[in-house]
Amino acid sequence: MDTFLQNVINALQWGSFYALIALGYSMVYGVLMLFNFAHGDIFMVGSYIGFFIATGLISLASMGFIQLPGWVILILTLLLAMTLTSIVGVLVYRIGYRPLRNAPRASAAITGLMIGIILETGNLSLLGASRKKFPEIIPTTVFQIGNISITDTKILIVLVSILLMFAMHQFVQHSKWGMAMRASAYDFVIVPLMGVSADNIAAITFALGSALAAAAGVFYGMAYPILDPYMGIEYGWKSFVAAILGGRGSVIGTVIAGFLMGFLDIFVATYFPSTMRNLISFSIILIILTFRPHGFFGQPHSAQLRL
Repeated sequence: MDTFLQNVINALQWGSFYALIALGYSMVYGVLMLFNFAHGDIFMVGSYIGFFIATGLISLASMGFIQLPGWVILILTLLLAMTLTSIVGVLVYRIGYRPLRNAPRASAAITGLMIGIILETGNLSLLGASRKKFPEIIPTTVFQIGNISITDTKILIVLVSILLMFAMHQFVQHSKWGMAMRASAYDFVIVPLMGVSADNIAAITFALGSALAAAAGVFYGMAYPILDPYMGIEYGWKSFVAAILGGRGSVIGTVIAGFLMGFLDIFVATYFPSTMRNLISFSIILIILTFRPHGFFGQPHSAQLRL
């Protein structure tokens, strides 16, 4: 039982990463019917941006230029990383996707893959192949409950991730732009005729998804502090699967699927050889999609590319 509970805690943290990244996939797919295959690398970019911001703030504090406690540095790192990465997401849309309005459907998918490669190789060219160590922003405290170990970092990551997911759900359900996004997901052609800019909706969708990916990147750096230019590939693909499993445009479904992916990763690796992890996890997801082809909360829809 102690091992089971320990794995539950680890899976909640792991699932938080997948859920935050998957929300970006889900929103873009739900509103624009577009698979943004560069989104995993935007997660990587957000993690590196957080690395430079945190390193800079900690360096300034150590030299006496600023006096900031660790939790303030963490908040500033998270907010600035989310803001700057959202700008990267908007640029990806403006430069990469908006010119493809009348292009063949496959062009957008190929463009996403190429943008991801550009972000990866750009990172390698600018920073080199060596991995970066994410700085320790706040000291880690370990709480021991029986034989179960839990750190304040894990608690923080899970709670703040859930708070961000709840905030995104509230934005989509109750804000004016969230209403426009939901209307666009229902009928992307009619909404612009009502005075809502399709470009603005698309840009906001990319910005929000990229901001959540940046939050996942900062949290990942805090939990597993070794950053790699190719770190977004596996996390991106698994989060993409979680977005499809959750159902088109469903925030709640995507969050559930993201945590399910985290639980599968942790528990399969615990009870089976680690080399079998992806095989067993994706086999289970394949079975679920066989009976729920539209995902947990998805509805039948027209699979048309919209930009």
